[in-house]
Amino acid sequence: MQVLEPICEAKFHERSNGFRPNRSAEHAVAQAMTMIQQRNLFYVIDIDIKGFFDNVSHGKLLKQMWALGIQEKKLLCIISTMLKAEIAEIGFPEKGTPQGGIISPLLSNIVLNELDWWIASQWEEMPTQYEYKCSIHGNGSPNKSPIYSALRKTGLKECYIIRYADDFKIFCRKRDDAVKLFEATRQWLKQRLRLDISSEKSKIVNLKRHYSEFVGFKLKAKTKGKKPNGKAKYVVTSHISDKASRKILKRATETVCNMAKHIDKETAYKFLGIYNAYVMGVHQYYSVATEVNKDFHKISFHVNRTLKTKLRKRLKRPDISKLKCKAIVERYGKSKELRCVLDLPVAPSGYVQHRNPMWKRTSINKYTAKGREEIHKNLKGLDMSILLYLMRNPIQNRSIEYNDNRISLYSGQMGKCAVTGRILTLEEIHCHHKVPKYLKGDDGYVNLTIIHINVHRLIHAVHTDTTQKLLKVLQLTEYQMGRINNLRKLCELAPITVN
Repeated sequence: MQVLEPICEAKFHERSNGFRPNRSAEHAVAQAMTMIQQRNLFYVIDIDIKGFFDNVSHGKLLKQMWALGIQEKKLLCIISTMLKAEIAEIGFPEKGTPQGGIISPLLSNIVLNELDWWIASQWEEMPTQYEYKCSIHGNGSPNKSPIYSALRKTGLKECYIIRYADDFKIFCRKRDDAVKLFEATRQWLKQRLRLDISSEKSKIVNLKRHYSEFVGFKLKAKTKGKKPNGKAKYVVTSHISDKASRKILKRATETVCNMAKHIDKETAYKFLGIYNAYVMGVHQYYSVATEVNKDFHKISFHVNRTLKTKLRKRLKRPDISKLKCKAIVERYGKSKELRCVLDLPVAPSGYVQHRNPMWKRTSINKYTAKGREEIHKNLKGLDMSILLYLMRNPIQNRSIEYNDNRISLYSGQMGKCAVTGRILTLEEIHCHHKVPKYLKGDDGYVNLTIIHINVHRLIHAVHTDTTQKLLKVLQLTEYQMGRINNLRKLCELAPITVN
C-alpha cells in the first residue's frame, strides 16, 4: 500500500474522490453542485455497475497497474497472489478483489481510473489548435474556461465525470449528447473493463425535473429568479437521500431504545456516548445539503418522540453552565431542544445548519513538502515539535501499527489526555491499550488512547496507597473517574471508589 499509493496518486484524475488521502464525499458533492449551478449542466448519466468488486478482471487490472508505472515484477506477483487467495466455502476466485482487503479500495480506483481519463479525453483533455492562457482558481486548480469556450464552437459532446469509488456521474449539457454518451460508456465498460451495467438502475436524469442520488444525497436544479437576458436562473437544491434518512432514523431510535433498557449509569453512559457520536457524525456529513435543516427536522420529530417515551423520567432540561461534555455544549449549547440524561447532554438531532461544501485544495498533498505543510496548518494548537519527536522516535519492540497509531491519536486528540482533557507535555504522553495485550488486545487505532502518565498508572494501580496518592495529584471529577473505571473494567480490574 505504501509503495503503490504514491505512484497511483500522481496518475489519478482530479475528480476521483473515493478512498484517496485528503479526499472525501464532501469534495464529490461540491464538484457535482458546481456542474449544476455554475456550468448549467442539467443532464446527468447515472450508471450502476453490476457487482463491481466481484467482477474485476485480474488480468486487466495487472495490465493497468503496469501502464500506471508499477512495473516491479515481484510486487505484481504478490498482488496477483492476493487477488487469487482462497475464499472460505467458495474456493479460488478467477475475478474480483478481496472483500474487506486493505488494498481493495486502491485497486478499484486503478480499474476505474481508465474510465475517468477516457471521459476526460472526450472533452476536457481534447487538444486544441491554439494554446490558451488559463488562470488559477482559489483551490489551486487551473481555470480552463478559455479552452472550453473554444471547444463549445465545435460539435463535441460536453461532458464531465465525478466519481466516488464505483459510484459515478457524467454531466452533459444536451440530452442528445447524454443519450449517445450513455450507450458509448456502456459499451466501453463491457469491452475495455469487462463490466456490465444494471439496466434497471442506470438512467439519464433531467435535473430540472427529477432528483439524482449521489453518496447519500439527492440533487436537483430549481429556478430562482431570472438572468439579465430574461432566462430562468437555476440553483442546486440538495437533500439527504430517502434511503439515508430511513437508516439514520432507524439507528438513532434503536440506540435510544437500548439506552432505555439499562438502568445502571455505566451502560446508559455507553449508549448515550454512542448516540451522541452518531448524531454528531451524521450532522457533520450531511450538513453540506442545502435542505439539511428541513430533513433533520423530520427525522428529529420521530427521534424526540422516542426519547420522551422511553426516557420520560430521566430526560431533563440542562443547566448549560454545569454540563460536562464540552463538545456537545460548544456545538448545541444554543439549541432549545438540548436535554440531558444522568447529567450528560443528549445531542439534539434536529439542530444542524447548512455549510457550503468545499473543493479540495490542490496544494494539499502528503507526498510533497509544501503539501504536508498545508496539512499541518490544519493542526492548530498542536505542538509540532512533540509530533515530530513521536515520528522520529518510535517505541522499540513495538509494532509499526502501534507507533503509527500513537502518532495519529496524538494528532486526533489535539495533544490532550483522553481522560482529563489537559494538554500533555512530551514526558507526560503515554499510549494505553484499552484491552491489554495479555487479554488478547491488539495495536489497532480503536484499542489505543493517549493519556497522562499518572492516569495510566491509576488505570493499572492495584494497591490502595498508590491509588490514593495518584487521586490527590490528579484531582479528578466524577465524570473523569467514571472514565477511569470504564478503562479499568476493560483491564478486568476492580473500580476505584472515592470516599
